[in-house]
Order: sequence, then structure tokens, then C-alpha cells
Amino acid sequence: MILASRFTSIRLHTLALAQPLSSEDCMAQSMPDASPVKWHLAHTTWFFETFILEQIEPDFAPFHQDFRFLFNSYYNGIGARHPRAQRGLLTRPSLAEIQAYRNDVDERILRLLAPRPDDRGLAELVTLGLHHEQQHQELILSDVKHLLAQNALYPVYSPDAPHAGRATGPARWRAFEGGVRVQGFDGEGFCFDNELPPHRVFVEPFSLSSRLVTNGEFLAFVEAGGYRNPSLWLSEGWDTICARGWSHPIYWRLDEHGAWQEFTLRGSAPLQSDEPVSHLSMYEADAFARWAGARLPTEAEWEYAATRGIGDLEQLFDHCWQWTSSSYAPYPGFAAAPGAVGEYNGKFMVNQYVLRGSSIATPPGHARASYRNFFPAHARWQFSGLRLAR
Repeated sequence: MILASRFTSIRLHTLALAQPLSSEDCMAQSMPDASPVKWHLAHTTWFFETFILEQIEPDFAPFHQDFRFLFNSYYNGIGARHPRAQRGLLTRPSLAEIQAYRNDVDERILRLLAPRPDDRGLAELVTLGLHHEQQHQELILSDVKHLLAQNALYPVYSPDAPHAGRATGPARWRAFEGGVRVQGFDGEGFCFDNELPPHRVFVEPFSLSSRLVTNGEFLAFVEAGGYRNPSLWLSEGWDTICARGWSHPIYWRLDEHGAWQEFTLRGSAPLQSDEPVSHLSMYEADAFARWAGARLPTEAEWEYAATRGIGDLEQLFDHCWQWTSSSYAPYPGFAAAPGAVGEYNGKFMVNQYVLRGSSIATPPGHARASYRNFFPAHARWQFSGLRLAR
């Protein structure tokens, strides 16, 4: 059964991501925006228990009644939840008990799938849960990186951790004609509701850089005083960098010899000038674009170019999420799904910006041209970079 096999594979991959970590690593929370790995392991399991087993399983009984409260993320329709900023205080239940929880729910989901191979409603819920889990797989890597970066020893997550490929040459401008285009998911298979419905947009003629901005190019911005020049920054961005003391990307540092180092999932290493710059806020990406005499693309431009410019555009996927200048808002005709599942995207469509593409942390098969990632403009612990437009 294809879905059961996919379920098992994705659930095991989440455990594989946690395998290099100690129990102490899995419990710690480095900031309110990040979550402990132990919580990710439990929450993704909570999703399957709450939205599938509780609704469909005959004679349902929860693995542990308190888990409904502890591992709810933001679903008000489900009930109360443990405060997000205090997830790192959950020393109990233990990591072993969370593993037992995963095993129990996995077995019950597979038993449910076995006699219902043609149950379309069940298949859709399981598929949604798997894509939700893949999102948390990416969050595990970004959250772990931020956690380990707080350690003065700069520990290695894994010597085999993914890293972005290098630029193959100078950036070139790729021109695209304007006109009425279709934006949004319009095909077979899975998509999130925020990718729907497909709709028409008008795009002016534009050009997009053939590759992502590199560390070396961003270093030139840093050394030219980019973080000290208020004329390059959005007002809120300038207030943010002043208040938080930002003077370079979050994982960069100067060593005792004055050489730039970058913290990676493979530990601290010399800054590679030809790798894509990553972990930028939208404010930083926007300021660099202005300094470079360019701008950030809109999400409509990015999506149109990604579907038409294959072969001329490098690093569209699997390197860094790419900031756009588009606010995260519903598409014309968007309708949230009924019930608690409908809270998944709809209520976050305010005060955030859209990123496109995918990153080194995105699981294989999870990305597509219509995918809309979104974060607040100040967020920079994600694997987020930029591609220039004009």
C-alpha cells in the first residue's frame, strides 16, 4: 500500500533527524520562536492522533489525556494549549515516553489504513499530516541549528548535514515578458490551501537574477557599512537592527584573527564566499537589494519565472528560501477549510511575508513552484536568502 509505505518512511525520517542529538539537545529551547526537538516529535504525532484517530478509530482512547493540551500548537478549535515560549520547560514526559507515543500512534494509523485503501477522506487527512510532518522536519533542523549556535563550543549537529551548493559563475539577468499570468496551484496531487485557488494576475515585464546572492556579495554590503546606513533600510528594519544590535547575518562571526566564520550544521567553518548567503531577515534582504540597485521579486514574478525559466535560473530549490516583497495574504476566492484543520494557514495571513523555493533543510519531494512559505519580516533563523529582481 503506497500511502502506508510513505507514512512509515516519513515518520522514520523524523526520527533519523533526531538521531544525532542527545536527550539534553532534544529538550532545550533556544528562543520562543523555536521549539525543542522533543516537542516536534510529539506534536507531529499529536496531529495524527487528534485529527485522524480521535475522529475515525473505533473505541478511541488517547495515549495520554494530557498530551492533547501539551502538544497542541495553535489550534484554538481543539482547546487550551501549553504556552509556546515554555515548551523547553517540559522535562516530563521523557524522550522515551514520546518515542512510545509515536510508536503507539504509528501502529494505530497503519491498522486504520490497512482495511481502508480506498477511503479518500482518510487518505487526504493522512497526506495532510505527512506534509505537516515534513514542515516540522525542516523546523527541526533550523531550530537545532539555532540551539547549537548558542553553545560557545559550536558543536557539530552532523558531519553529513546538508549544505548549499556554490555559485557556478557570475549572476546574469534573465528577462521575462509581462502580461496576465496564472498564479497558484493548478495541477494534480497535494497542495496546501494557501496555494489555492489558481487565479489571474497581471505582471509587468521584469528581470530576475540567474542565481542567489552569495556570501561574498553580502560581505561586500557588510564591509561597505550597509548595516550603518539608514537610507538603505525600511524604517521598521532600521529600528530592528538598532534595537537588536545586528551588524551581520546571524551565524557569521569574526574569529581571533579577524577572519569571518559561519556556523553551520556541520559546525563552525570559514565563510565560503561563493555559497548562497542564508539566514537573512526580510529587512536584511531588502536592504541589500536596495544597495545593489535592485529589489526583491514579488511572489507572482517568482512563481512565473520558476515555471518558465528552468534552465536559465539556478538555485530555485534546495538551497535557500527566497524572500519576496509580497505580504502573506489570501488569494482571491480563498476559503479556509471547515473545523480546526482550517486554522492551519488562514489565521496567519497578516504581518508576514512570503518566501518561495525551498532550502537545504526541505525534505525531498516537499517543494513546488506554487508553495508559499511565510515568516515575519524580522525572522532570520530560517534558511532564508534572496534573489534579486529589477
